[in-house]
Amino acid sequence: MSLSTLPISYCTNVHPGRTIAEIDEGLTRYTMPMRKAFGKPVAAGLWLANSVVREMLADRAAMQAFISRLGERSLSCHTLNAFPYGDFHSERVKENVYLPDWTDPRRRSYTEGCADILIAMLPLGGEGSISTVPLGFKGPEGFNRSDDFRDRCCEQLVELAKYLGRRFKETGKLIRIAIEPEPLCMLETTAEAVAFFRQLYYVADANRSVDVVNTHIGVCYDVCHQAVEFEDIAASIDMLDSTRFPDWAPNGGRIRINKVHISCAIRMENGSAAAREALRSFIEPRYLHQTLARSSDGQIARWMDLDERILRDPPAQFVNAPEWRVHFHVPIDAENLGPLGTTRSAIGEALSAVKQLSYAPHLEVETYTWNVLPGAAKVDLVEGLSRELRAADELIARANQA
Repeated sequence: MSLSTLPISYCTNVHPGRTIAEIDEGLTRYTMPMRKAFGKPVAAGLWLANSVVREMLADRAAMQAFISRLGERSLSCHTLNAFPYGDFHSERVKENVYLPDWTDPRRRSYTEGCADILIAMLPLGGEGSISTVPLGFKGPEGFNRSDDFRDRCCEQLVELAKYLGRRFKETGKLIRIAIEPEPLCMLETTAEAVAFFRQLYYVADANRSVDVVNTHIGVCYDVCHQAVEFEDIAASIDMLDSTRFPDWAPNGGRIRINKVHISCAIRMENGSAAAREALRSFIEPRYLHQTLARSSDGQIARWMDLDERILRDPPAQFVNAPEWRVHFHVPIDAENLGPLGTTRSAIGEALSAVKQLSYAPHLEVETYTWNVLPGAAKVDLVEGLSRELRAADELIARANQA
């Protein structure tokens, strides 16, 4: 058993990509210099916004020209990020990143388009993965969702799996979808993911599509997200791998981890004045930074976004909690951020657990927040990304040697 031997992917959602031209510019300006500084092969973990998908599918010659330019740069691509549907670099993204949700046919159509593009990029017999939203946004108290919300998501995902099954038969190229649990979303904990997949299999069974769902639908395990949930990382991965559904499910009903996001979150222990002031510097208007706290008896409190209120006048559950964790993707080579800590140790735990699986999920570094980090104007992005890749390479090597 070993981790994936494919080149490490770096997700390109770190820079704008609303058109083919913008993606090309980002690859030229950041990805290629980063690869040179890293000194090893790198895969482009492309984020394709819906606008790019429409552009490529409307002009197949332009798509093929883009794929040719990837080859000329010696950049492979085996995984896509289809989580952000719209402009991930607008002034305010926040909870809009979860729209459209998985009850909306636009989400399926967009994902099918991403799959068609990835199929065009893969070699014959190749296998690709596509990460996607955890059904939709829930919020700290849970949004009012119709009773059939998850059933409607299941129906869309079953139709997607059937589409991918047909494309596999036509092309010999296998695309696996990776649903990415995230704090305050409809799927945030590992237990919620397991419960949903049980429901998905029952809907698939009613549609006589269990085999194709099992083949094409799985999980993207984002280490940052599950660390923010205060989960035991090794136990979480084992739960996904060891869960068995009824006898009718193929392969014993195991939930496949199709992709792993190597990512890191903020920790604040025993919030001193200095730590709170440091955390305040991470408040920013673009992305959602769900904030969780665990009390000494293990209870988890949730706050929708890192904001001035949670620091100035936090609820009692936060005041009394010995540790807070914040969904803010910080560089994976950082052990500390001044008086704040990070969840970097969880990455090693995740890689060690993933190594024990009977298959090798795709591995991707995903730190999309470089441009909103405190002091971002002073950051040399190429050097920062290169440091992250070196750190990921070292962590992977360490896990393989263990």
